[in-house]
Amino acid sequence: MTQHYIVVATYTAKPETADQVAALLPQLAEASRTEPGNIAYSVARDLEQPHVFTIVETYVDADAFTAHRESTHFAEIGKEQIIPLLESRSVVGYEGDGVIG
Repeated sequence: MTQHYIVVATYTAKPETADQVAALLPQLAEASRTEPGNIAYSVARDLEQPHVFTIVETYVDADAFTAHRESTHFAEIGKEQIIPLLESRSVVGYEGDGVIG
């Protein structure tokens, strides 16, 4: 069994900015996957509400998630480009244990 930290984020884009958010999220995901503490980073777009996105992130621990939020790519892509395009966002962290992969 492996301890890990899971984050589930829901981003609700302004309807007129949904396609911009959809284009930026893969860039953020790609950069985030290179972080030393990142285990997985997945982005999904709601089929019925295409302005809603769910991001599931797995890190080795909560400190690795904190490092993610302090990273240059999160500041440049997440904070500066994506967040201003959103109506709302929710970010919830969970401790997990189990087999990853």
